[in-house]
This record gives sequence, C-alpha cells and structure tokens, in this order.
Amino acid sequence: MTEPTPAGRAARPRPVTGTLHSWDLSTGVDGPGTRFVTFLAGCPLRCLYCHNPDTRRMRDGQPSSADGIVREAAKYTTFIRASGGGATVSGGEPLLQPELTGELLHRFKHELGLHTALDTSGFLGARATDALLADTDLVLLDIKSWDNALYRHLTGQELAPTLEFARRLAALGTEVRVRFVLVPHLTDAAENIEGVAAFTASLGNVTRVDVLPFHRLGAAKWRALGLDFPLADTPVPTAGRTAEARAVFEAHGLYTV
Repeated sequence: MTEPTPAGRAARPRPVTGTLHSWDLSTGVDGPGTRFVTFLAGCPLRCLYCHNPDTRRMRDGQPSSADGIVREAAKYTTFIRASGGGATVSGGEPLLQPELTGELLHRFKHELGLHTALDTSGFLGARATDALLADTDLVLLDIKSWDNALYRHLTGQELAPTLEFARRLAALGTEVRVRFVLVPHLTDAAENIEGVAAFTASLGNVTRVDVLPFHRLGAAKWRALGLDFPLADTPVPTAGRTAEARAVFEAHGLYTV
C-alpha cells in the first residue's frame, strides 16, 4: 500500500508502524541460539499465570516503526549469526498486530538474513496471512490446556482457534515447538496432559515440547500494576511431577525439555 504522490514522483511505501513494549537479547527460551526478541504490546488473553501482565494493553506500549526495530536488530546480527540464533516476534500477542509482525518477520528473514520465530498463543492464528507464515521458520505455540472449560478459565478465551491454527501449521509443514505450562491443581490432571500430548503428536511437525513448570516470578509485576496475582497460593510443581508430565509427551514420541 502506498501514499498518493504528485504526478512524476515515485510513491514511497507507507511505513509500517505499531505498538512496541520492548526488545531484548535472549538465549535458550525464544528459539535456537541467541535471539533478538521483539515484544509487541497487547494481548487478548488474560492468563491466570501470566508472567508479563505489563504487555497486556497496547496503550502501555510505545509507538514504533518496523524501520526502527529492524535498525536496532541489525546492530546485533554478527553476534546472533555466530550463535546460530535469529529473531523472534513475541508479546503480548504479536498477531494482535499482524501487519507489523509480518513486516518484521519478512525483513528479519530477507533483509537481515536471520532465522525467524513467531511466539504466539495461536488464538489469533486466523490473522496470520500465508505470506507471514512463509516468512516464519519456527512457531512457538502455547497450548495451555486440552479441556475447553479449563482453557476458558485459564485465559478467558476459547481453545478452538489455537487447535485450528496448529492444524494449519501442520498442513503447511511449518516447524513448531509446543509450550505447555504445568500448573498444579489446574493443568496437571492426567487426562489434560494426555490430551495435549496426543493432539501434539498427531500434528507431525512438532520438533520439541517445552513442559514449563509454573512459577510466581511475575507476581511483582501484578502488584506493581495494582492487580492481585490469582495464583499467589498455587505451589510450584515438584521436579518429579514435571518429569512425569514430560514422560507423557515422550510416550507419544515427542522430544521434551
């Protein structure tokens, strides 16, 4: 899309802008190698265990352009490539801003030559265009529950869009890493873990499952925002219970960490 210009002058592409929460360099949790991670502001989910509640509202971010973000990432490309890393677009929920997300993934991949990853709940997967997904080397997909009612309780939204997006990624052959948060007394029921594991194994494009033990490290952010952390009294899962959950996924032939 271009802006109208006087006759005889070349049209300049309209700059792609959006709302940025922050960016960071991260290793190990946002995709392979060292990553330039862009955290976009805004999220339609209200997860009870959210560890970044400060990214929920778009109005709490800062207006930013794809040009500015790509310029920032370009400063670190030598270091990133040396580590076998890349760039990840995260949030919040990056597909709440699909135009900016798509522009960033495209330019990270084709302009900077970086491996690209999209970190998403999948709830807004229908907003991801085929072009956006073509520029995505890896999707980090949160499957928070297999039980519809529990998913609604955990997030305030419906599970079906995430499962539909997962099936679409499988049809495209896009590499996926699934993330599952193990929360005592909520997501740790045997039938829930089995349901997520069986569905994940059925996709055929999942190369890794991160079984993430629930933690309360984000509680201070909730307090700083004047909010009560809903799971303040929920215990952290034991190492043994976490190992048992991983074993369920592994029994379905999935690699876990």
